[in-house]
Amino acid sequence: MDSYERKVQQEIADWKKSMLKRSGMINRWFKKTQQRINTAIPERAQQIITEAIKAMVKTALFGSEYTTYVKERRTDLHIEERDKHFDEVLNRYKKIAAAEGAGTGAGGIMLSLADIPLLISIKMKFLFEAAVVYGFDIRLKEERLFILYVFLLAFSGDEQRQKTLQIVENWHTERQHIDDIDWQILQQEYRDHIDLVKMLQMVPGFGAVVGAYANYNLLDQLGTTAKNAYRMRLLALPQD
Repeated sequence: MDSYERKVQQEIADWKKSMLKRSGMINRWFKKTQQRINTAIPERAQQIITEAIKAMVKTALFGSEYTTYVKERRTDLHIEERDKHFDEVLNRYKKIAAAEGAGTGAGGIMLSLADIPLLISIKMKFLFEAAVVYGFDIRLKEERLFILYVFLLAFSGDEQRQKTLQIVENWHTERQHIDDIDWQILQQEYRDHIDLVKMLQMVPGFGAVVGAYANYNLLDQLGTTAKNAYRMRLLALPQD
């Protein structure tokens, strides 16, 4: 193991520690009051999130629209080269997400509702491209399932995050027992994570700023999770 790989190992250890850490007081309060917050979210918004998650799961597992990235897959790159390429991809998607959030946030409630499936689509495209950057074959169902678990890991509460991290960390054995993902858990955890942000995005005159900032940071959060999840898998592979 070279010096860069040792550096990555330490970064992964720090990331895992942060993922297992209990959420702060504000986040715990927010979780406890989530039911009241949900009643303030327009029913249409909740339906859109639910349907978008169902469509995301179906497309991720059985669709072909993301396989265009396969041609870019390389199996001969050092992890440092992959990290550099990944950072470029992530920065591009963060800018796309921010621009999309600003545009829909400026349009009031109806366009803010449209932001929900659009942002999910951006996130999924990013995750499929990230998998290719790290050399994994997204034509395989097990790799598509892994992408969904990375998504769930990024946007889960404390309890579910710990369970999902264990699955992601031990994917080489867990994948033998997993043939699907519970989309209801996925959509509920995601909704709980973004509901307050989406409420603020619907406020006229305030939504554009919130939309751009929120979308940028949600992609950054997803990027940190994806990067470490794939690096963790790469380092666990047998060395030549």
